Amino acid sequence: MNRRSGFLAVAILLAAAPLAAQKPAKPKPVAHGAARSPVEQAVQAMFGVRQFELAEISPDGKRVAWVESLPGPGGAPSTNSAIFVAEVAAPGSPHRITAGDGKSAHAEGSLAWSLDSKRVVFLSDVAKPGQLQLYVAGASGGAARQLTHLKGNLDAPAWSPDGKTIALLFIENAPRSAGPLEAETPDAGVVESQVYEQQLVLVDAATGRARQISPADLYVYDFDWSPDGKQLTGTAAHGNGDDNWYVAELYLFDAATGASKSILKPGIQMAEPRWSPDGKTIAYIRGLMSDEPIPGGDIYTIPAAGGTIQNITEGMKATANFLLWSPDSRGILFCGITDGESEIARVDVSSGVVNPLWHGPETISPSRLGLGFSLARDGKTSAAVRQSYAHPPEVWAGPTGAWKQMTHANASLKPAWGEAKSLHWTTDIGSVQGWLVYPANFDPSKHYPLVVCVHGGPSWATLPSWPTRWNFTAALPAAGYFVLYPNPRGSYGHGEAFTRANVQDFGGGDFRDIMAGVDEAVKTLPIDENRIGITGWSYGGYMTMWAVTQTSRFHAAVAGAGLANWLSYAGENKIDQWLVPFFGATVYDDPAVYAKSAPIQFVKNVKTPTLIVVGDRDGECPAPQSYEFWHALKTLGVRTQFVVYPNEGHMFSKPAHSRDVIERAVAWFDKYLQ
Repeated sequence: MNRRSGFLAVAILLAAAPLAAQKPAKPKPVAHGAARSPVEQAVQAMFGVRQFELAEISPDGKRVAWVESLPGPGGAPSTNSAIFVAEVAAPGSPHRITAGDGKSAHAEGSLAWSLDSKRVVFLSDVAKPGQLQLYVAGASGGAARQLTHLKGNLDAPAWSPDGKTIALLFIENAPRSAGPLEAETPDAGVVESQVYEQQLVLVDAATGRARQISPADLYVYDFDWSPDGKQLTGTAAHGNGDDNWYVAELYLFDAATGASKSILKPGIQMAEPRWSPDGKTIAYIRGLMSDEPIPGGDIYTIPAAGGTIQNITEGMKATANFLLWSPDSRGILFCGITDGESEIARVDVSSGVVNPLWHGPETISPSRLGLGFSLARDGKTSAAVRQSYAHPPEVWAGPTGAWKQMTHANASLKPAWGEAKSLHWTTDIGSVQGWLVYPANFDPSKHYPLVVCVHGGPSWATLPSWPTRWNFTAALPAAGYFVLYPNPRGSYGHGEAFTRANVQDFGGGDFRDIMAGVDEAVKTLPIDENRIGITGWSYGGYMTMWAVTQTSRFHAAVAGAGLANWLSYAGENKIDQWLVPFFGATVYDDPAVYAKSAPIQFVKNVKTPTLIVVGDRDGECPAPQSYEFWHALKTLGVRTQFVVYPNEGHMFSKPAHSRDVIERAVAWFDKYLQ
């Protein structure tokens, strides 16, 4: 089953010196023959990249299908995408599969192969823009047939083993796309009644008849068919979907009757349930996770009927993010993070022995978030989207680790930033890793400013990938900055103990790891100690707010969607279930553990000029958190500026807003560090 695909029109500027009704910058036209500025070159490289939602190998290993983003007018990013299929043996001749006329642009994607490799099912909004429906088409081409006529949010179609049924996730009358990264629907009326459950629906491939099989009060997150097609397993929880992913249980659903039962309440986050080919076992990932789109942890198994669970990767110094069974049911292939790099490995189910199959300084991904690959029936042929700081994303397919390039959609793009190197340093937890991106046109005889960018999560990691419009710091190297992307304790990539090392210690050991990384960079590179800044989004925004309350070492800061006060945050956000595993208790039971990590408690220490940006409908890190920090800085006379972007969630949807963040961040650091 495919994982779900899950930052700025007018900016409301609230600053010490306000600019009323200021609008975000629009793309600046470049005169014919005129040279673009280095920052503009970086923006073009970030905005002009063609994204690949996923790459799916056919079960027989002979073809690969992928979803490719389509540019809008003037090459600007758009929400449209197209599906292509190519022979693995002949990568240069792909053909398009579409529900349209083959010439018009639509939103199409979430494809899945039938097990006989003859058909492809996918979602398209051809019938009505903005409303996806399910279509099926022959893999060799020809007209697509519409199967559903539903109203709401459809996602993640998957064929039954016999090819007669397609399962998918469906939110009837959904007011927005699924997932906590999307802009929240404003509350009105009785809030408790505004719950839209994501249901497991089966669609007859011949007639298009759809029937719901999961209970109406249950939100289903992901699922997988049993090999005999009689059952499905999935993670699900009652209540609000965005919030309760953190307490989801493992369910079985009867495909004929819809009967459901929970077979596991894990006690901590879980994801990626996968049924073994012999039907005896279900594998899943379990660990300390902070965000639904980026699961990670160890690999566990449980008998398909329920029973004793087993951690088969206990002690592994890596983080599994995606898994697939080998055809013989004796092993599990997984994609994960190790020391800041991507890896594909196989773990033997009986012995727990992990054998690496491939790893490298790049990102192997099925989408813009998360990691993964697809595997053919032979267990050896696979497809993946590969990318790094030096190479934009492209589809590759073939024997795992010996793939050949299938697409060249981004061949014209060149990095507008300097070389990226893996940096290591040592703290009380041991070895810590991060990525250091050099300034473009680096001259070792010069001294440069440094900006530290802390990733979100905290259960995630910075991996080497081609920057997109959401990576607002990627323009800084083009403007003459070193940028350090640390992976401190709490990150993925060094095993579950390392990920859990910041529990009840936000702003403690993780902050020491970050500062030690700054020391290492300054010690080994021509960096001006008096020109160092810090930034980040989400948890990185929190760490930015925290850092400027703890040290005067940073001379400029940009806090994106940050957290100022854990005590008030617990009552404002839409995903409060994530807090308990990290803090050990609710804020009502142990407010002290929340207070000790709250930047607002130490805000009178701040001297650093700080730019604060956030979306007004962010459910993960609500705008009042940013307002609270900005208000304190303004009151205390600290140089600050606050920008609220309308109708944006945790991840901005409007390219103009993303561009505005990039330009504001660069200008802010230029003002105080250059």
